[in-house]
Amino acid sequence: MYQINQPLAKQKLIYVLVSGLISTTTFAQSQPSLEITSTGSQEATQSILTPTKILQGDELLNKLGTTLGATLANELGVSATGYGAGSSRPVIRGLEGSRVQILQNGLSVGDVSNISQDHAVGNNMQNTHQVEILRGAAALLYGSGSSGGLVNVVNDRILTNLPDRPTGALNTSYETVNNGRAGAVEVDGAFGSVAVHVDTAINNANDYRIPGYANQGGPNQEWAINPGEPLSVPYSGKLPNSFSNQNNLGVGVSYVGQNGYTGVSVERLNNNYGIPTPEGGSINQSQNRYDLQHQTRDPFSGFSSFKFSAANSNYNHTEFNNAGEAASLWKNIANEARFELAHNPLAGWKGTFGAQVSAASLNATEVGTGSYAIVPPTKTNSNALFWIEEGKWNSLQGNLGLRYNNVAQKPNLGTELVPEPVNTGGDTPAITLQNRNFNLMSYSAGGLWNFMQGHGAGLAYTVSQRAPSAQELYSYGAHESTATFDIGNPNLDKETSHNLEFNIQKTSGLMRAKASVYANRFNNYIYGYYTGQSVPNAGDFSVVVAQQAAATIKGVEGELTYNWREHGLGGRVFGDASQGTFDAGGNLPLQPAPRLGAEIAHQQNGWLTNATYIYSYQQNRLANWEIGPAPSYNLLNAGISYTEKIKDVNWTVYMNLKNLLNEQIRYATTPMAVRLFAPQPGRSLMVGLRGTF
Repeated sequence: MYQINQPLAKQKLIYVLVSGLISTTTFAQSQPSLEITSTGSQEATQSILTPTKILQGDELLNKLGTTLGATLANELGVSATGYGAGSSRPVIRGLEGSRVQILQNGLSVGDVSNISQDHAVGNNMQNTHQVEILRGAAALLYGSGSSGGLVNVVNDRILTNLPDRPTGALNTSYETVNNGRAGAVEVDGAFGSVAVHVDTAINNANDYRIPGYANQGGPNQEWAINPGEPLSVPYSGKLPNSFSNQNNLGVGVSYVGQNGYTGVSVERLNNNYGIPTPEGGSINQSQNRYDLQHQTRDPFSGFSSFKFSAANSNYNHTEFNNAGEAASLWKNIANEARFELAHNPLAGWKGTFGAQVSAASLNATEVGTGSYAIVPPTKTNSNALFWIEEGKWNSLQGNLGLRYNNVAQKPNLGTELVPEPVNTGGDTPAITLQNRNFNLMSYSAGGLWNFMQGHGAGLAYTVSQRAPSAQELYSYGAHESTATFDIGNPNLDKETSHNLEFNIQKTSGLMRAKASVYANRFNNYIYGYYTGQSVPNAGDFSVVVAQQAAATIKGVEGELTYNWREHGLGGRVFGDASQGTFDAGGNLPLQPAPRLGAEIAHQQNGWLTNATYIYSYQQNRLANWEIGPAPSYNLLNAGISYTEKIKDVNWTVYMNLKNLLNEQIRYATTPMAVRLFAPQPGRSLMVGLRGTF
């Protein structure tokens, strides 16, 4: 097990709780005229069966980061990847990439962030209203293969109700660690039966300051992440290539009638950010997205709702080397459409069934030569049917989920894959491109017993099948952001996960609690295997080949709260841990470290104060090719805000303190090429002003 100083960790938790209580009590002595209600996070009613987190309101605003991963990094069971400030995806229960699907308003975000951690998620967090984390049957409503879970980012750009008056919000902030300047505005209004929404945001940040040196282990440490020359990046102060500049504009228009609505929206997103690897570089990303939504309530007898939604995303990004020269151009055109039909209760059951189709065309080329970059041009088509049911009978609840998917991967068979000489003699292994077709069947069943008022125990079993992604099947080339030469396997089989989870929860009273224990068994788990070879012509990058093996991830997570998200004093203690292993022996790569944490908050008379402490253990359970360990760290954040209504506007002035202990934070979920040379930002102060009307 992990070796830590247990008494010291306990002392740190007690110290944070006591000091936080003293500070919040002091701030609360002032008596402004306005009472505020923090919306905070909520748990869906079926959370014991399929744990669903909803992050919104003040809690979302306090945790909001420039990326989706940074926003969710400290949620229960959720960690994040960390490529500087520009790119970060959530890691759920030790799973990431294609195993964690990212949606925007219920449809795929349409980017290429699941291909590599250096590719940013194609959405802007500044105008986000809600972030949902779904697992089990709820996740099958939107996609198969999300064995880790599914994240849905909601921005309410298409209004479903008519505002009775113009409403809106504005937010502006400044952060010291990176000279970060951010601003966002959104306005909703109505003209007769037509509702209109406009939002825009900008977030510009320079290279951020780091504690100590960029190198894990100090300025004289050299890390041999490849068989070639050892690497050392002895930077201190500001971390090169850690900047991030984002802006977006979104407009939505909808017609709202008595029985439903029809709306369209358009968004333009731009994102320019650095890649803090030893080689350095940057990515200039842009995306145009168009959405259509329609819903009819009570469309015909026996059914409560019919909903249709569709989206088109035109995504591209250009990768630049450390000299500022364009190296490769990535394009992804994605189209998706789905309908959902919800029926009225029948024998205690209510549910939704529907269909979904999607098509994506990926094209990555080298600038100058026009040849493919890492992945040959590939078209991916998916057709799905789904059916979700929930039932309740006195103290018992149940849910069922079923999803069938057909996925076709069609690479450009005429693409020439050129082998490269390796350091051990000979060439890189050759692969033969071929079309692949996968039939996937995923299903889920869960039950909940409310054995006494406010107390419940649940059991859920989910089988999720995933088709190999284009990069897992067809990659063949050097990948600078991970310092690897990636080689796919066109013969990969579908990946199947069997997840069994037991939950127990107390949901009433001042003191509440929940805990989960789970085991996720994989057949044909897909991973990148380091062969020990390297390619001299490509920076001596390690040769990594896609392989499959049986694997298991086991984990526990839980929290205990007191008066949480209510007026007055509230507190929360929590922890999570997971361990991923190959059944034949050895650890899975890029697994998060176990964590313990505590939060304390006080809200009264317009004041809201809070403090959060998280201890992340050292991660020494690494795959045999990973260099480590990933060090432990202490993360201490705090915040205070005051809200008062002036005329028709609720104004909030706030201050957030991040990484108060100025600790070096390196996520074990980040590939070695970044984890060993690029820690997260150091101590920072953010001040801001937001208003709602």
